[in-house]
Amino acid sequence: MSLNQQFAGLRAQAIELRRAGKSRREIKAILGIASNQTLGDALRGEPPPEWTRRPNAKDDVRAKARALREKGFDYEEIATRLHVSKSSVSLWVRDLPVPARLTYEECRKRSLEGTRQYWETERPAREAARTALRDAASAEIGQLTNREILIAGAIAYWCEGTKSKPYRRAEQVNFINSDANLVRLFLGFLDLAGIPPQRRRYRLHIHETADIQAATQYWQRIAGAPPELFKRPNIKQDKPRTVRRNTGADYHGCLQILVYGSRDLYLKIEGWSAAITAAVPGGGYFI
Repeated sequence: MSLNQQFAGLRAQAIELRRAGKSRREIKAILGIASNQTLGDALRGEPPPEWTRRPNAKDDVRAKARALREKGFDYEEIATRLHVSKSSVSLWVRDLPVPARLTYEECRKRSLEGTRQYWETERPAREAARTALRDAASAEIGQLTNREILIAGAIAYWCEGTKSKPYRRAEQVNFINSDANLVRLFLGFLDLAGIPPQRRRYRLHIHETADIQAATQYWQRIAGAPPELFKRPNIKQDKPRTVRRNTGADYHGCLQILVYGSRDLYLKIEGWSAAITAAVPGGGYFI
C-alpha cells in the first residue's frame, strides 16, 4: 500500500471519529498519531463539531476572521484588520483551505485597504492622547506673572530675533516669525518693556503666489496695529524646482517687528538672556 493510500485511510478514520464527536486528543490516541501537523492534515477541511464552539465575547470576531480567510486574506492581513493577534487568527481559521496565491496588484490593494482601516481607528486615538497631554501641560503653566512674561519674551527673541555680532553690530530689536501665538507673546513682552505702539513697525514677508492682501489684514488683526505702521511687504519669488508645502488659506507668511530706538531694549534683552541661561545649573553665557 502506498503512502497516499495509507494517509487516505487515516484521514477517513480521523474524519469519522471527528464526526462522532471525538476531540483531537482522543483521535490522536485512538489512531496512534504523534504529530499535530499530521492530525491537522488529516482533518483539513473538516469543520469542528458544535460542542467545541463555546460561545465567547470574540465569536463575532472569529466569524469575521473566517469570512476574510475564505476571501483569500492571509493571517497578517486578518490580524491587522480585526486588531487581534496572528495566533488567534491561526486558531480560528486553521481548518480552512489555504487560499490561492494573489496577484501583486491584489496584494497591494488589500495592503492599502488594511492600512487605511488601521489608521481610521488609530489616528483618532492618537490625536486624543496628544490633546490630553497638551491640555495637561497647559494646565501646569497657568497664569503668567509679568516677570515670567519678560523671561519668556527675552528667550523668544534670543531664539528668533536678530542678534548683534562682533563683525556686524546690529543693536536694534528685530523679530520675525510665522507663528501668531509667538508674535502675540512678543508684543505682550514689548508692552511690559514699556515700548509704545508708535515705535513699532511691521513688515510682511510672503511668497508671491499667496493672497498678500488677506495676509496683511490677518497680521494687522494679530498685531492690533493700524495699516500706516505696516511697511511695504517683502515679496519672495517662487523657485520652480522648489516644492512648497506652506500654501493655501492657512499660509500667512512671516511678520517682522522692528522697534525704533531700541538699542537700550536690545542690551536689556541680551542681559536678561544671559542671566536666564546662567541661572540654569551648568549653564552660562558665552560671547
